[in-house]
Amino acid sequence: MAAVERDGDQLSTRPALETEGLRFLHVTVGSLLATYGWYIVFSCILLYVVFQKLFSRLRALRQRQLDRAAAALEPDIVVKRQEALAAARLKMQDELNAQVEKHKEKLRQLEEEKRRQKIEMWDSMREGKSYKGNTRKSQEEDSPAPSTSSVIPKRKSDRKPLRRGGYNPLSGEGGGACSWRPGRRGPSSGG
Repeated sequence: MAAVERDGDQLSTRPALETEGLRFLHVTVGSLLATYGWYIVFSCILLYVVFQKLFSRLRALRQRQLDRAAAALEPDIVVKRQEALAAARLKMQDELNAQVEKHKEKLRQLEEEKRRQKIEMWDSMREGKSYKGNTRKSQEEDSPAPSTSSVIPKRKSDRKPLRRGGYNPLSGEGGGACSWRPGRRGPSSGG
């Protein structure tokens, strides 16, 4: 009979322990939610957003890998891509060649102009004329100048200039009692 009482005591004490455990759990969880509830809610939202971003990136990465694998397996796509690349290179080369031809043509025109001016200079020298005057006239004829009625020639003043042409105020030269000299290099003296 003692064994039956022990079994009965164990059955009667078990629900009390379970209810006490449930109370302890309820109090502990309730106090945690009351203290840190908003932090837990915001942490859950943040984790949800982070996982969504990671999964979308992983899906995009997998899709790119599948596309690359499919492109590597399909020779038509590879051939089209290489043809487009070759066409773009050819177009760029044609544009470069056109620019080079334009530049060469400009150089040829400049050389022809220089050669023509030298011939004119030589002819004028043989005739005994001043060759510099002829080149100036030819340059004026080539460049479109404004009409002479609107251009008023300026007279040069006969006055003496204030300073000579090579005056530089920072040089320390050019007269005057004052002159600037740079400071001594090195550490300052003092003790």
